[in-house]
Amino acid sequence: MKAQPSDMPRGLVGLFAVASGLSVANVYYAQPLLDALARDFGISHAAVGGVVTATQAGCALALLLLVPLGDRVDRRRLVVLQLLSLVAALVAVGFARSAPALLAGMLAIGLLGTAMTQGLIAYAASASMPHERGRVVGAAQGGVFIGLLLARVFAGAVSDLAGWRGVYLGAAALMLTIALPLGWRLPVLARSPDAMSYPRLIASMLTLLRQEKVLQVRGMLALLMFAAFNIFWSSLVLPLRAPPYGFSHTAIGAFGLVGAVGALAASRAGYWADQGHGQRTSVAALAVLLLAWWPLSLMGSSLWALVIGIVLLDLGGQALHVTNQSMIFRVRPEAHSRLVGLYMLFYAVGSGLGAIAATATYARAGWRGVCLLGAGVSLLALLFWWAMVANNEVGRDNVRAPISLRNALALSN
Repeated sequence: MKAQPSDMPRGLVGLFAVASGLSVANVYYAQPLLDALARDFGISHAAVGGVVTATQAGCALALLLLVPLGDRVDRRRLVVLQLLSLVAALVAVGFARSAPALLAGMLAIGLLGTAMTQGLIAYAASASMPHERGRVVGAAQGGVFIGLLLARVFAGAVSDLAGWRGVYLGAAALMLTIALPLGWRLPVLARSPDAMSYPRLIASMLTLLRQEKVLQVRGMLALLMFAAFNIFWSSLVLPLRAPPYGFSHTAIGAFGLVGAVGALAASRAGYWADQGHGQRTSVAALAVLLLAWWPLSLMGSSLWALVIGIVLLDLGGQALHVTNQSMIFRVRPEAHSRLVGLYMLFYAVGSGLGAIAATATYARAGWRGVCLLGAGVSLLALLFWWAMVANNEVGRDNVRAPISLRNALALSN
């Protein structure tokens, strides 16, 4: 179909996708490198999950304090400033010589990487016309997914060739390559003259959180789901680097590619939610998330079981994530940026808690303990959903309060 004159050029759409992917990848490079970081900085396996937790703390601060800035300042200048600051943080981590310096650098990477990623997605939405907004934002979100997927592969491969410091110095070089295109190609957007002041904008996020039950429920589901997700990914490197496997960082990072099968299969979840089946999709996703921990627990006897478990984990997690966002965006159209910022805040908290809990559990109870922890958190998410359905507080799906889990599973929205 011939492009309309007002359509965003494909090159600019691609730039949004690439920049979003490179930005978010910085937040996840550490996961396959935790054993190397523990060794070089003298951090115990029980505490090394704090590296990921520091990064997620930066994510939370960005979602709360930096992402809303896009409504008050020139977006292009903000993106370029954040990019250059992110490069400085990546270089600082690459040359870090102490654990406090490492953690401070990781906090800054989480802060700036998240602010750039979410800011670029909001930028893409604002710069596109209504008839193409879904396509443009979808491309940016696709870049985020690819960045998440390839971050572990990149980190593992570069670490084997140039050490973990090479990962962060290489990431800084990659970010610099897109600085000029972003400063040159990103359009200048007019700012609303009656936009809220920054303090009022931040205060309004707390009001939204207090008033919107859908956000509260879906946010808590996201917190538990991403905690379970990070329980797995933050601890996987520890048994796979140890005997009898002794896998390289490249091989460990490649396991991230396996999850593409499940995550891509979950792309239909948003369509089903739009058709009024949000509750069915939610419970199916939560059930798959819980089921995944059975084959994951069999890793010691079969790597094929690990592969199956990763597919199921990503399928359940991504399906729930897409469904959550679909249901949240049904409320307050004028506040979508703040809603997604608050939702992702739950995500950051869950990811950070999952990472520190995973490595501490592995140090005390091994891989089986990690799987029991992950299954327990996944079960808690399912029970929380059930309790919310029973109280008719899961969202605007026209559901009636069921009296049993069997009835809840049979809900048709």
